[in-house]
Order: sequence, then structure tokens, then C-alpha cells
Amino acid sequence: MFQTGVDIEDISRFENKTLESDSHFLNRIFTKNELDYCFSNALPAKHLAARFCAKEAVVKALSNIIDKNISYSQIEILKKENGSPYVNLLGCGEKIEISISLSHDREKAIAFAIAKKID
Repeated sequence: MFQTGVDIEDISRFENKTLESDSHFLNRIFTKNELDYCFSNALPAKHLAARFCAKEAVVKALSNIIDKNISYSQIEILKKENGSPYVNLLGCGEKIEISISLSHDREKAIAFAIAKKID
């Protein structure tokens, strides 16, 4: 059975965040790979917000599939060579297939996740 999750966030929540002054907050949520990617872009807030949404969407989708809590830092949102996003679960210990879709405009970011436990 598939489970879904969705989340939407204001991009402004992540504006003016820097690796220097906001490292505790950012490192609690994002992996080094994610931070490297987001801050390599001209507008990192859009990318941070989209990845935060993706993590929240994944948590919601997983809530009915697995019994343990997964932290945001265990959910890594990466990009394939073709630019499409994918989820890397770190230390989950379960076989789970997750599809993810991200989007953002000037003010909002959104993500949708579909998860299925593989037996």
C-alpha cells in the first residue's frame, strides 16, 4: 500500500539564512550535501524551503509505514544527473521506495511524497 505526504512553506522562512550565523539550525535539518547544493545557487532560500517541504512530506508518508521516528537529518533530498529529485534515507534500516516532487515560486515551496514499504 502506498502512503502520501505533502507540505508547503513560505520561502521567507529561509531567507537571510547563512552557513555562518545559522549553522546550528541548518545542520540540524539538512545534510552537508543538501547545504552545499542549496548555497551553490543564487537564491538558496528557495532550495532550502523546497527540501524542508520534501523532508516533511516524507515524514508524513512514512508515519503509517514504519514504527520509528525519522529525523530530518536522516532524510536527504538529492538530484539525479537529469535534475529530478530523489530521497536517500540514512540509517532507516528498512527497504522503502519513495517518489518525490518539488516545486517553488517567488513566495512558496511545496513537495509531495509517495512512499511504499518493500517486503
